[in-house]
Amino acid sequence: MADTIHTVSFDVRDYECDLQGIVNNANYQHYFEHARHLFLRSQGVEFADLAARGANLVVIRVEIDYLFPLRSMDTFNVASTLDRVSRVRIACRQSITRADGRAIANAVVVIATMDASGRPCRLPAEVEAILTRLAP
Repeated sequence: MADTIHTVSFDVRDYECDLQGIVNNANYQHYFEHARHLFLRSQGVEFADLAARGANLVVIRVEIDYLFPLRSMDTFNVASTLDRVSRVRIACRQSITRADGRAIANAVVVIATMDASGRPCRLPAEVEAILTRLAP
């Protein structure tokens, strides 16, 4: 991803693999989610603080293209960036690449901001600031 603004490395743990010896598809969502939280933290945004203030970032859509399997002990990188979708939604574009450069998976995760009652609300100022920094 040419406009990546955050990358984090992980290692596949044995228990994340299925009987075929490859990472179970559900674990990719965990990788992407943890990378998103670390990405926000790297930008000065604490996910838990937003929730405590009643600004909940809620995943409303996940689209993953699985390109090649990860296996136990593989080292890989998750790259992330954000795009604005609307006043209340963002899309986090993410990719997983094995340490040797092999493309593993690509994802688009659409996130909506909800208030404490579950109603859509504007993106928090901290998230707006990230989008502003990314704007051309």
